[in-house]
Amino acid sequence: MPPLWHARLVADSPLPCPVGYHPGAASTFGTINMPAKPPTLAVFASFSGTGGVERMLINLLWGFVELGQSVDLVLVRADSPYLSQLPPQVNRIQLGTAHTLLAAPALARYLRRRRPAALLAVKDRAGRAAVLARALARTETRILLRLGTNLSTSMADRTATERWLRYGPIRLLYPWLDRIVAVSRGVADDTKRVARLPRERIRVIRNPVITPKLGPLAAEPCAHPWLAPGQPPLIMGAGRLQRQKDFPTLIRGFARVRARRDCRLLILGEGGARPQLARLLAELGLTAVADLAGFQTNPYPFLARASLFVLSSAWEGSPNVLTEAMALGVPVVATDCPSGPAEILDGGRYGPLVPVGDPERLAEAMLATLERPLPAQLLTSAVAEYEQTRSAARYLQELGLTPRGTATPAAV
Repeated sequence: MPPLWHARLVADSPLPCPVGYHPGAASTFGTINMPAKPPTLAVFASFSGTGGVERMLINLLWGFVELGQSVDLVLVRADSPYLSQLPPQVNRIQLGTAHTLLAAPALARYLRRRRPAALLAVKDRAGRAAVLARALARTETRILLRLGTNLSTSMADRTATERWLRYGPIRLLYPWLDRIVAVSRGVADDTKRVARLPRERIRVIRNPVITPKLGPLAAEPCAHPWLAPGQPPLIMGAGRLQRQKDFPTLIRGFARVRARRDCRLLILGEGGARPQLARLLAELGLTAVADLAGFQTNPYPFLARASLFVLSSAWEGSPNVLTEAMALGVPVVATDCPSGPAEILDGGRYGPLVPVGDPERLAEAMLATLERPLPAQLLTSAVAEYEQTRSAARYLQELGLTPRGTATPAAV
């Protein structure tokens, strides 16, 4: 018998079957090595581009596999180089839909056919689609939603109508989720306010940033001439070239640092803001000492050899590259943006926190850190909580799938 809350959802909010959809019919999603035995865990996501979410999800899948968990990766889009790093044990299933919010019927067919014990939805739209799909499928699948960004900050410059259109579906559908996982306390508190849910419905699980591969990847050769021994100090930023990362503030701060000492700037990543950033570098006379180096499949040899990593973001959820820099012993400076940096840096104990959008204060912090960097061992030990297997075990615990004999830390 379906659980009471599920029966109420179907009764109170009937969802008509889409045209051409018949419950129990064979699914039209791609068939890729479908095993006879249904998997225990489904992970529902859309891979698009080279963002941190996609990279962290690959790490999490490796953590699940290492803990002996059987996994189906149920995909909306599959357009990311990170999919080449998918564990071979993961069963990849393509739903054949173009947009996450349109994927509910296909996902419902998957749930009825495969009947996984639990489903992890990655990002807001996937969580909402999963709730609708479960109602259509009338299964008892436990749904956990992972959220990785501070939504209210990202929507702050939108109109009231745009915010209402975004928040309304969240407030309608999030109560039907079994659990929400946030990547930081700031994201958890923001989600509580936006979704109007009790805080105890939301858990905090740190991202699976530190993997066994991190050290070997960082030790690989790096051909960039600015990272050769004897070169001036290198300041590094990384991320998609977009408004959220606020690289103009980093570039303007770097210009102030350059006025006082010899150094160079390297920014890894691609995105729509590349032309604007290139123009800004030219306007400030920095093209010879700053490089927009593009997306790197393996950024860690660059990161490990940097003198300083700077996070200049306007908002975050839990910035993975900041955690990775510390795990590699690289000194860091970050904006005190909502949310994540203050938690990772323990309020400034492990690196300066500066106001968002303030190049002068950012430059002061960069100069001070270059002069007096913290010991690498201290930085590495500060991010031990972000280890891959520990994070994966916490997710399995919240999904009700904790492997026997696996110790998991208490919920946050």
